[in-house]
Amino acid sequence: MKKNLKKLFATTLATTVILGLAGCGSSSSSEGEAKAGEDGAGATIVKVGVVGEYNAQWDTINELLAGDNIQVELVKFSDYAAPNRALNDGEIDLNAFQHKAFLANDIETKGYDIVDIGDTIIAPLSIFNNKDKITSIEEIKDGDVIAIPSDLTNGGRALKLLEAAGIIECDPAKGYVPTKLDITKYNKEIEILEAESATLANILPDCAAAIINGGNALTAGLDPTKDSIFTENVDPSINEAVPQLINVIVARTADKDNEVYQQVVAAYQTDAVKTTINDEYKGAFICSWDK
Repeated sequence: MKKNLKKLFATTLATTVILGLAGCGSSSSSEGEAKAGEDGAGATIVKVGVVGEYNAQWDTINELLAGDNIQVELVKFSDYAAPNRALNDGEIDLNAFQHKAFLANDIETKGYDIVDIGDTIIAPLSIFNNKDKITSIEEIKDGDVIAIPSDLTNGGRALKLLEAAGIIECDPAKGYVPTKLDITKYNKEIEILEAESATLANILPDCAAAIINGGNALTAGLDPTKDSIFTENVDPSINEAVPQLINVIVARTADKDNEVYQQVVAAYQTDAVKTTINDEYKGAFICSWDK
């Protein structure tokens, strides 16, 4: 098992390096004017950083904003580390890819001067099984490798999901962001492999299961409602962490009251966008702005 884990870690590291380089390439495409500018037709362009290919809602938003002569231009990144840096450095105008806990951790650890300006969706974490190895949560056994996100907030969230599934127990004093060191009991003697979120679907064939959020699952062609064996409960009366798991639109602090950016938020928080999200993503995303 240790030999296999070393092989998995090496594979994950190589994949992460490649994705990091791809993320740098994506961010370079957003260089230029930091503030919302105008295109040749006079529309106000707002550059929004996103991660992944699940962006149908932005087409609806652009339809809603057309009458105000505002156009959202998506700047796609390949990893979670890049969009906040790009926003803080003025390469993009807004980003929309992260929940409040991730944002708070990035601000605290990296000193970014950015702030959320509107709620969007919740993307529940799910445990996806390697169908060649297990078919249910009950089949997870001693020695199985479970892959989880490597960043603090989503990694802690994944451990809490494993706890909810009865696989492990964590120190309750650590709240919703425990680390592997805070596991107090293994009900199943699993091996936990930490990897960058965007790589988890790629390494699932080498594991018994992987914990992946709705967006990355969709990008990998996984159906969060059909291909998973256990999903995070996002009822705030049951899961006290839910308020921190709401995804947000983020701006530089100096631009938090920018009227154009507020119009983008208002367009997102409409019934038309809710319909698009519900139709396109089949439960992978849950609209959160009216909860």
